[in-house]
Amino acid sequence: MAAAGGAGQEKQLAPTLLSFFIYNPKLGPKEGEEEKKILFYHPNEVEKNEKIRNVGLCEAIVQFTRTFSPTKPAKSLHTQKNRQFFHEPEENFWMVMVVRNPIIEKHKDGKPVYEYQEEELLDKVYSSVLQQCYSMYKLFNGTFLKAMEDGGVKVLKERLEKFFHRYLQTLHLQSCDLLDVFCGISFFPLDKMTYLKIQSFINRMEESLNIVKYTAFLYNDQLIWSGLEQDDMRILYKYLTTSLFPRHMEPELAGRDSPVRAEMPGNLQHYGRFLTGPLNLNDPEAKCRFPKIFVNTEDTYEELHLIVYKAMSAAVCFMIDASIPPTLEFCRKLDSIVGPQLTVLASDICEQYNINKRISGAEKEPQFKFIYFNHMNLAEKSTIHMRKTPSVSLASVHPDLMKILGDINSDFSRVDEDEEIIVKAMSDYWVVGKKSDQRELYVILNQKNANLIEVNEEVKKLCATQFNNIFFLD
Repeated sequence: MAAAGGAGQEKQLAPTLLSFFIYNPKLGPKEGEEEKKILFYHPNEVEKNEKIRNVGLCEAIVQFTRTFSPTKPAKSLHTQKNRQFFHEPEENFWMVMVVRNPIIEKHKDGKPVYEYQEEELLDKVYSSVLQQCYSMYKLFNGTFLKAMEDGGVKVLKERLEKFFHRYLQTLHLQSCDLLDVFCGISFFPLDKMTYLKIQSFINRMEESLNIVKYTAFLYNDQLIWSGLEQDDMRILYKYLTTSLFPRHMEPELAGRDSPVRAEMPGNLQHYGRFLTGPLNLNDPEAKCRFPKIFVNTEDTYEELHLIVYKAMSAAVCFMIDASIPPTLEFCRKLDSIVGPQLTVLASDICEQYNINKRISGAEKEPQFKFIYFNHMNLAEKSTIHMRKTPSVSLASVHPDLMKILGDINSDFSRVDEDEEIIVKAMSDYWVVGKKSDQRELYVILNQKNANLIEVNEEVKKLCATQFNNIFFLD
């Protein structure tokens, strides 16, 4: 760390993950057996007694807060240097995430002085991140209880280690915001004709590949159709758009002009390829291994193979019963049936989308940015966020404004009625939050000398243009 000469230089240090652990108090009830409670602990190199001490402290906090509200145990603990988040996803299984508060580093007399920003982190945002850690684990491994049934504590520890060792590296706590609370789905806008084409494509595919149980269809990282339950689709969508698709972007951009196979009947070029599963179908030794996912874990508990197949900007996910191992022959059949049709469909969607864009006219940089979320179908739309890269989702507005959005959202979640909140921020910005029925809209306007009435008019205009068929009672 370079020491700054003057006292004027300040450095902002973003929030970071200090530790993350999972424990079950029932596993080591006796004194001297405390270590048995710990199922996973990151960072692993922490000394054994410190792990035991930290887990014990969390247990004590949870027990203590239970005396005040037996049904709602502690969600978070605020201290000067950090904040701890607690989540009990299954009975007696506790997940804890400790996040260091952001720091401002100043220099006095050539020595660094640290000021912890205690109020910067939003509880709701990081509690949601912790809940998603569980949902993502469950998508690929099933519940904690299932691992215990499959092979006791040993198997559970192995699965937790294998999953979280990789997953925790993908948590970018400095860029978490309101979108993590919603964990919504961005839908692709489509005209009826094209939607029907996609619908009939899915029906044909499910018929010819008769072992397919569920299908999901995406275009440009946005969802068009899904046969899964909402909660399962929301977490699968997050995996596809933040992990799987970005990993496969680079090779695709490089070879955009060369069709994968040009020997298609009727000279149709076919751009289809597997994003999960075999890399090369012509290799007789090719492995047909697909990731397993678990859905409907609340009631029927289905274990499925996830086959993700992509042509140009269209991706289709086929989910098949995990008890049927897909063969190379099945993969070749899928490739030969789906590939050409998906290629045609992808160019149809692209063409239609461009026509619609031309009709709606060129978009000039508007005076406002917004986030919209609908709790009923999880639809999410944000003009604040530039596209997510694998590592980070960039908001194009100042963090202080993102924090105001989070605060408004917390206010909304305390009441059931519709309401509207208007905030004038320090920096000439107005922030408006509207909640109506199951929908929420957050608008940031940059209008220096506007008054409340004008801001209200602007937001009304926005609702009329962007959300004319769905929004707000006046």
